[in-house]
This record gives sequence, C-alpha cells and structure tokens, in this order.
Amino acid sequence: MNYISLQVLGAATSNFSVNNKLGEGGYGEVFKGELQDGNEIAVKRLSANSTQGFNELKNEIVLANKLKHKNLVQLLGVCLQEKLLVYKYMPNGSLDTILFDPEKANQLDWTKRKGIISGIARGLLYLHEDSRLKVIHRDLKPSNVLLDDVDMNPKISDFGLSRAFGGDQSIDITKRPVGTLGYMSPEYAYCGQVSTKSDMYSFGVIVLEIVTGRRNNRSLEDNNTAARSLLSYVWDKWSAGTTHEVVDPSLRGRYLEGEVVSCVRIGLLCVQEDPSARPDAAEVVLMLDSHSTSITMRTPSRPAFCFTEPGVVNPALGYHGTRDANAMATGHLPTPGSDNEVTISDLQPR
Repeated sequence: MNYISLQVLGAATSNFSVNNKLGEGGYGEVFKGELQDGNEIAVKRLSANSTQGFNELKNEIVLANKLKHKNLVQLLGVCLQEKLLVYKYMPNGSLDTILFDPEKANQLDWTKRKGIISGIARGLLYLHEDSRLKVIHRDLKPSNVLLDDVDMNPKISDFGLSRAFGGDQSIDITKRPVGTLGYMSPEYAYCGQVSTKSDMYSFGVIVLEIVTGRRNNRSLEDNNTAARSLLSYVWDKWSAGTTHEVVDPSLRGRYLEGEVVSCVRIGLLCVQEDPSARPDAAEVVLMLDSHSTSITMRTPSRPAFCFTEPGVVNPALGYHGTRDANAMATGHLPTPGSDNEVTISDLQPR
C-alpha cells in the first residue's frame, strides 16, 4: 500500500478546492487531483467526525491490498493523517450520472450497456469466488460503479461496507444492515442475512435499471394505473410478453431484442424472493456469454417486493404485503434503524 502525504494531495487538489470537488455524500467528499507525474487521481476524504467512516477506511485499505481485478476500482494510496483514499480518476464518473441523465443516456448504446452488465458480473464473480477472500460488497448500486475513459468499462467501487467471509462460510447474520434501500435483498433488509445472493439481488436491480434507464427508487405509473416499483413494472411487461416496452427510449430501437430479453430474464432471476432461486455470479457470466450453450436459462417467478394483495405476511422474511414490499422495492421505507429514508445504517453518518 502506498502512503501519500497530505502535502502531496493538497498540491494535487489545489488544497481541496471547491472547483476540484467531484461529489459529496454521507461518507465525505471526493476531489479531482493531478500528481506531479501527470496522473489524474480522485481523492475521497472521509468525514472527520465519523467513527463509522474510520472503520470503513480500515476495511477498504485491508481489502484493497488483497483484491485486484479489471472490474474493481484501483486504490492507489492512502493518507492516514486526514482519512484520505486515493483512486485512479475515472473521467466518466459513476454509472448513475450518465444512465439517469436524459441528456447523457444516449452515450450508453446497447453494446456499452451489455458490456457494463457483463463487467459488473465478472467483478462479482471475482469477489465471490475467484479472489483469496469471499467478499460480499453489501452496497452495490449504480453510484458505486465507475466507468473508465475508454470503453466505459465498469469498475465496482466503495468497499468500506464490504464483508469478507473465511473458509466455507456462506451466510452471516448482522443486527445492523447497511446499504441502500431499493438495492437491498429482502432477507438482508429485514433479517440481516448476508450472503453472495444478497449482492446478486442488487445486481439484478442494476441490470433492470440499465435496460430501462429508470431508477428503482422512483414509483412508476403506466396507463394511469397505480404507482409501482420498477420490479413490478418490468415483471408485468415480462408476464404480458411485451418486454420490449420496458427498454430505455434513448436507445431508439437500436438493440438486439434477443439480448434485451435475455438481460431482463437475468435481472428478474436475480431479484427472486428466495435467495436459493437466484443465480450466482458464475451462472450469470455464463448466461451473458453469447457463445455459451452449456446453461439453460430458467423462467423467473414473480420477483421480491412484487405483490398484488395487501396484508400478505411472509413468515420467512417477516414483512407485511404491499406497503412494505412497495416501499422496500422503491427505497422509501422509513425504518427504526435508518438515518433517513434511503440508507439503512447504525445511526451514524456514512
């Protein structure tokens, strides 16, 4: 791990000038910088008064030393004086800033979108199976997927909340779920059950967002029907055999219908209510490989958080029907353990 002085990073970012600021969140701020050798960097400064931020810093440093893959963001160094993390700069920013911007979404043609889906899947395959550790990301979402400056290849970022499993461990239980509503699987959000299938649920939501160009934390209305989550919207179109109607209009019909249907199927399979019914990352990579004939895609069932009758109780997961389902699916469920209505945390700022 490279240790970089505060003086060097101050000079690189014009003393953390507001003109260099790339973004800000509960974790802190991100600044663009340029080192003396000309390399552009992104410097994440974690909140100085956040205990959780320091724990995230330590976690990310430990994992960064052990995780190396083309679809993971590259951590270049750290400054412990001011809790600063230094990454390779990604000119295209995060996936959400392009995908959900009507003026930029057309930069993502279907080939790029499919490549992003495949790259995220391969990054997860490395985290879950191919690295020295089995790592669960726990906060996979479009804002934590960065795009490089060449072909917009995806880089999974922000491992501050990630959890590494040892040996044959496959499931863990936590009393403090962390992550972002709308991307959290039901068994994790309500019961604290963490596994690789939790990440696969988040991946499925992202796949459906990439295909549709719509956020999952917005209620959707279609033909004056009741507001629904993205999952319900896509499921209804899939069930009616009109999957083509969910495709992002910014693509203007320029896509391969078979590939779109395949990606929607994968997305729906990944957001199944039963974790065992979701494919793992290896299966998804095979399904995305157009040259692969070694795997047969299953037919998805109704996804999690997609209910039609109010008051339905799921005894396995412990939540109640339409209100909880729709709220969890769209990311608008106020919970006792949440600082706000989006992120579940342990009452400390991220």
